[in-house]
Amino acid sequence: MIFYYNSRDLKYKKPFGAVVCGKQIDFTLEAKDGIFVESVYLVLTKDGEEDCYYQMNYASSKDATSVFNLKITINDAGLYWYKFVTNTELGSFVFGKNEYGELLQNGEPFSLTIYSEEGFAPSVQNGGVIYQIFVDRFNKGIDKACIWDKDGVLKNWDEDVTIIDSDGVFRANDFYGGNLQGIVDKLDYLKDLGVTMIYLSPIFKSSSNHRYDTGDYMCIDELLGDDNSLLRLVAKAKEKGIGIMLDGVFNHTGSDSRYFNKLGKYDSFGAYQGIKSPYYDWYYFINYPDEYGCWWGITVTPTVNKNNEAYRQFILGENGVLDKWTKFGLAGWRLDVVDELDIEFVNDIRKRVKSIDKNAIVIGEVWEDASTKIAYSKRRPYLQGSQLDGVMNYPFKNAIIDFIWNKDINSFVNNIMTIYENYPLCALNCCMNFLGTHDTVRAINTMSNYDISGTTKENRLHIRLPKEVKDNAKTNLKLATAILYALPGMPTIFYGDEVGLEGYEDPINRRPFPWNNMDTDLLDHYKTLGKIRAKYKKAFSGTMDIFSDNGMLYIIRKSADNMQNIQFIYNNSNENKQTTINNCINCITNKVIDGEVTIKQGEFSVTKCKNV
Repeated sequence: MIFYYNSRDLKYKKPFGAVVCGKQIDFTLEAKDGIFVESVYLVLTKDGEEDCYYQMNYASSKDATSVFNLKITINDAGLYWYKFVTNTELGSFVFGKNEYGELLQNGEPFSLTIYSEEGFAPSVQNGGVIYQIFVDRFNKGIDKACIWDKDGVLKNWDEDVTIIDSDGVFRANDFYGGNLQGIVDKLDYLKDLGVTMIYLSPIFKSSSNHRYDTGDYMCIDELLGDDNSLLRLVAKAKEKGIGIMLDGVFNHTGSDSRYFNKLGKYDSFGAYQGIKSPYYDWYYFINYPDEYGCWWGITVTPTVNKNNEAYRQFILGENGVLDKWTKFGLAGWRLDVVDELDIEFVNDIRKRVKSIDKNAIVIGEVWEDASTKIAYSKRRPYLQGSQLDGVMNYPFKNAIIDFIWNKDINSFVNNIMTIYENYPLCALNCCMNFLGTHDTVRAINTMSNYDISGTTKENRLHIRLPKEVKDNAKTNLKLATAILYALPGMPTIFYGDEVGLEGYEDPINRRPFPWNNMDTDLLDHYKTLGKIRAKYKKAFSGTMDIFSDNGMLYIIRKSADNMQNIQFIYNNSNENKQTTINNCINCITNKVIDGEVTIKQGEFSVTKCKNV
């Protein structure tokens, strides 16, 4: 067709990507001369509302190309869609987008995020590195406050995890005794990794090792320590420039809890014990007492009615859950299964946290593009200024893994640019970027080509990667993490990934940290990337250019003041490649590079412009 537009090119749309409320947006559409163009319209639609037509102005004609322009200001935050309608001597045509942000006749409309800048407080975490700890499995310190009070088994550190009990039930009740003091003891290790924030899996009292079935929101689990143990961790971590983020599991509780009390272990009158319980209305009973709403049908995690005022006050009110723990000096909260929470509840959580500490961040567990997310048939406006500060960035994870294996640079660039275009940069800077979590296969296993087809979970528990396979996986993992650390957002390490800890799906991916069997070569790689992030933090809080050239991937990060300019070049091909790097400093060796260099297959280069 004769019309051209690219939403990712400042020549056609300015500013790039998501736009602040009240800021002018310039749209430009080009038409090749050859047919008469009567009029061009931008059709703008706020999500769920009626179309608004804006006629674009004829601006100029040059080199057989006519230019149409429109300047518009949108004052209300929200998700918007737009397309173009052209009326010509040959008829009317409607243009949406193709996958690269260019025009496609009758294509899907372009999305446009308009956000309130005031809703995003500047984050002290921008440019930092997150370390995710599954507390029971990281490190066991000496703390007299830690008490064994579980119905389960306390294992030796070198024993393997239990994937199912002898009666065929998985209870997640094998424990290793990792605790909060154990994290304090390893703060120097984390500091050397460049970590600026520790994200803890749930630490409140629970009957399981993962603690996503909360038993008492107001108590630290006795096996982990007590209130003083957490205060000590927060204080000691802060001394090293590290914040502590807790996991907020507010969609469901445990059936074995103070509030439901199905097993009668608590000194409370739980919802399961009688309809006059003060907690009865917290839950959804279908056939009282044994049939009730629960998360994904798992009966040990009964779902909570988040519209219940008593529950809301318990979480949000004075001396409530958020109030108590945020005042310990937390750096933030990660909200578990946030799409199970209504948006008003999410907004209130963030508002409450910010009222205690404006710099504390609230991150949500979202597995898709959070700017256009639909859950339970409702659009979720997560990143428009009063909801979440950031999300778990699964789209980046999927894009990196797909690129490592399929080597399709154009597809990778497009997948990254989609999120970069849709998210406000202030939100993207607060996102958790990762290759693995407690919910996924371990990074080293994901990066291996070891064939596990036809295996059982029992087989996978005992699989260890052969040396040659693991060496190849390490090469892939080094390249993948070098990409991860270059992208906007906070690279996030799942404990043990940095030393090659293996494991397939949950709970095999939750083995104890192998302190006596660490891959120090891989660890040094992570440390190097952490040092680069720390040294050039301003650049990693700034803008990104991403493109391909000569079969290699380029990512360039620039600080807002343009004083830091870092260039990554990746060779994910099957052959060595040459490129020219002029007047730069290698960020790893500190040597000057000026001229042609060879980047071997599976390797990368990271340089700093010498004149900046």
